Amino acid sequence: LAPLCDLLADHAPRSGRALEIASGTGQHVIGFAKRLPGLTWQPSDIDTARRASIGAHAAAADLPNIAPALPLDATQAGWSAEHGPFNLILLINLLHLISTEATKTLITEAARALAPGGTLILYGPFKRGGELTSPGDTRFDAELRAADPEIGYKDDLDMARWLSDAGLSPIDRAEMPANNLAFIARKPRP
Repeated sequence: LAPLCDLLADHAPRSGRALEIASGTGQHVIGFAKRLPGLTWQPSDIDTARRASIGAHAAAADLPNIAPALPLDATQAGWSAEHGPFNLILLINLLHLISTEATKTLITEAARALAPGGTLILYGPFKRGGELTSPGDTRFDAELRAADPEIGYKDDLDMARWLSDAGLSPIDRAEMPANNLAFIARKPRP
């Protein structure tokens, strides 16, 4: 969690609304809300049990800057019209578990849901120039693709293009622990 909090401290806005897509159990959002108290955090997840877990963690942490979890499937077109604008949108460890088309939809919708000047941060395992960077990544990607040929690690070059196609710039990337990458993209101000 510390490397993610450090990443956010370096790249997130200091105030405004922050959406975490696919918050899972909710443990990350507690750390983020503590580290960046000027942001109002909006956790989300498609799974009812995970939203209940987020609620339990948030209640135990008793932080004033965490909203109740949204039932959000960010791979569905149109969600940006119902939610937002956000100054920060964060996604951790999901893109390798969804299809390329779902990834493109998520990026497009996230770009639309950002306020002008807002930041999108996507974190997880990625290929670099079409190559996997470790035996563990090669094995995991093969397992994912064997289970569903539509999913698996996305390539960093494709990611940069999809972010740009969604109207986001500049686009930065940061090397993270365990061969992960973070993409940091901003929605230009008019």
